[in-house]
Amino acid sequence: MKVHNIMEVVVRDVISKYKNELNMPCTCDHCMNDVLAMTLNNVKPQYIVEESNSAYIRAVHEADRQGATAILTKVAWAAGIVGQNPRCYNMKNPSDH
Repeated sequence: MKVHNIMEVVVRDVISKYKNELNMPCTCDHCMNDVLAMTLNNVKPQYIVEESNSAYIRAVHEADRQGATAILTKVAWAAGIVGQNPRCYNMKNPSDH
């Protein structure tokens, strides 16, 4: 059996779209994955079985202004926490870069 949490794709899209506006001190893959994980832990998962339903569900989330705003708010919250407490190598040893 294989299922997929479509919210992972939705949240990734939001992070990509607003990456520059998040004002994070580091936007490396590790920091962005931390933002993704924190956000996903705070949104309701939506699992799909057929990948063909992916586009429809993503479109519904984008069209739902309140839902889209709620996700963006959670992404911004997670980015704030990660930005204040980066766990990546870049920020732990900034003199090395």
